[in-house]
Amino acid sequence: MAVRGAAAVDGRALLADYPFLAGAESLVADSPPSVGSLLKDPVYRVAREIGRARIRAAVDDPTGASGVAELPRLDPQERYLSFEYARLVLSAARTRAPIRRWAVAEAKEATSRLASEELETVLAVARALGTPLEPTADGVSFRLPDYVRLATAIRESDFRLVRQAVTRGSVNVSKARAVRLLQEGIRAELSVPVDLSEEARTAIASAESELLADVESRMPAPVARTSPGVAQLKPEIFPPCIRAMRRMLQDGENLSHAGRFALAAFLHRVGANSETIVDAYRGAPDFDESVTRYQVEHITQRDGGRGYSPSECATLVSHGLCFREGDKQSKVAADQLADGLCHEPRLRHPLQYYRIRGGSVAIEDAPRDTGASRP
Repeated sequence: MAVRGAAAVDGRALLADYPFLAGAESLVADSPPSVGSLLKDPVYRVAREIGRARIRAAVDDPTGASGVAELPRLDPQERYLSFEYARLVLSAARTRAPIRRWAVAEAKEATSRLASEELETVLAVARALGTPLEPTADGVSFRLPDYVRLATAIRESDFRLVRQAVTRGSVNVSKARAVRLLQEGIRAELSVPVDLSEEARTAIASAESELLADVESRMPAPVARTSPGVAQLKPEIFPPCIRAMRRMLQDGENLSHAGRFALAAFLHRVGANSETIVDAYRGAPDFDESVTRYQVEHITQRDGGRGYSPSECATLVSHGLCFREGDKQSKVAADQLADGLCHEPRLRHPLQYYRIRGGSVAIEDAPRDTGASRP
């Protein structure tokens, strides 16, 4: 798309491209439709059709890469209403899984576009999101509270505050990193269903019962199936970090790449087969089965099937993945996880925890020339 300059920052096209922004409702200010009208009035037929397409595109591809081909050709009002319609329909779903998946896709699609915009537009979008940024010589700066709020859900170690340039209550980042942080803000905002009255919820669920049933049937199951050949697994004595990661995915929360790697490598070493490992990721809001299977195969089939060695405790701490104190962000309390063993100086590795608690490690690391003890 063409890159907009400063003159177009407050235009209707910008609000249509980013319909979650405060002020986007002005696109229909002259005649805002009721829920009933949006559901049935022939005037809004196109908005309904494109809204359904946005939902299906997100379910099929939560990376946001697919998109909806017709969307750029619509006028700003129809684009906005298609977004609102999708959000209303998913807010009437029985679970939050569909709207969380849609939120990931919409956020990624929007920020892939935002990354190609001029800095002026990025600043305007951030301001409308309630996260004002200040331009710097080589990027932008966030207010410290805003940075912490957005970065907390991003578990990549590079986003941790201790690795940032902090100056007088501001955090300086590149434009690309700012867009990634804004993506998290958009995702979090769109993951929350619209507060519907019972009457509206019933009307939407009735009008779109077929679509909702189709979407819910195609959503990855958030709870792993029971796979054959893994009776030796003892999830109840998994270390706190592994239990927390599994629970986060089951609850539809995001887990960083480092966390996903650590979980797959651990499960492989304690004897889980590929199906069990893939199933552990089905609750992820961006779950894609083909991508997950490829990544699981890459992690587990290295070195003749031995696979990569799971991350040790120090590595998990550096990536913000140590949960021995519980995890407020994922609502996993310390008393559900910690039992004292993690606090012992001898504990250096999740496999060591599992072994001490009575679990069986199916694949050990190869002997080391240094004579260092196994994890």
